Amino acid sequence: MRSPMPPPSTLALLPLAPLLPLALLAGAGLALLAGRPARAVRREDVAGRVFVVTGASSGVGRAVAVRLGALGGRVVLAARREAELEAVAAELRAAGGEALVVPTDVSDAAAVAALAAAAVERFGGVDAWINNAGIGALGRFEDISVEDHARTVDVNLKGVIFGSHAALRLFRARGQGTLVNVGSVESRIPMPYHTTYAATKHAILGLGRALRQEARLAGLRGVGVVTVMPWALDTPWWNVAGNHTGRSPRMILMDGPEQTAGAIVQAAVHPMGDVAVGWKAKATVLGHQIVPGVAEHLAADVMHKVQQEMAPPAGDREGALHEPPAQDTGEQGGVRAKMRREDATGEAEA
Repeated sequence: MRSPMPPPSTLALLPLAPLLPLALLAGAGLALLAGRPARAVRREDVAGRVFVVTGASSGVGRAVAVRLGALGGRVVLAARREAELEAVAAELRAAGGEALVVPTDVSDAAAVAALAAAAVERFGGVDAWINNAGIGALGRFEDISVEDHARTVDVNLKGVIFGSHAALRLFRARGQGTLVNVGSVESRIPMPYHTTYAATKHAILGLGRALRQEARLAGLRGVGVVTVMPWALDTPWWNVAGNHTGRSPRMILMDGPEQTAGAIVQAAVHPMGDVAVGWKAKATVLGHQIVPGVAEHLAADVMHKVQQEMAPPAGDREGALHEPPAQDTGEQGGVRAKMRREDATGEAEA
């Protein structure tokens, strides 16, 4: 009797076989490079402290905000959708935290300055600022409109610049504070069909490293700057991203948002420099350091196979780049389950 064929999503792993020896070496290297274990986050690390979280209405931002609230934090919630922020605030307060809702489009410098002012007015200062808001448009570079490329830069990069500027002015005045910018594994290894998104994530990593050196040179020992770099996450991001690939959006071996949310909370109270989250992100970053050209080539081949060959056909959509989404408000995106259903039926889901 013939063995059953593996599902299509498993077949996507075949191009990764040549990476297995490198992965083993990467794992050994990571064990050596890991150093001391990460410090656990305790309630006393968070309770009573003030945290600004952008992109707090869904996905990782929502997960971070709820975690901070459960630990007794005072959380300033920022995103475009006020009703969803109020729902997060209610959940946070029920868990024992305090919340302030400030509807904010992070691409607007004046709105971000007003967000900082609201935090200071309500709570007297900010202990950690988490720049998490992000959007994206998928597809070949020339198939995406210039307006969508520009909007991605406005939110993903300029939003982080505006937030970092507001936060560091507060931190410099008091001599302490932590800035956490959410990058991506694409801060180190870019993927095709994510071009401008990858460019913004590269820039976020460079910004954070430069700011860290400025703080050091200024003698601001109490100011930390961290870039958190997760692997692809199963969050609503994929459901509201612009899509011009002609296929249903997807990525291989997605993680849930929980581990990344925990890493962001940890970075906010125990800053330790740049943080790649999980073994996939760590191995990818290290592999790129060892053989950058090979790593980029293999990653691109796998991304093309998964996105452009295996995903079922789907129509284009503008997504939520220019207007807030009407749905997709939770922490989870349901993308992995959707991919399994699509693989079984061969048809894209809306």
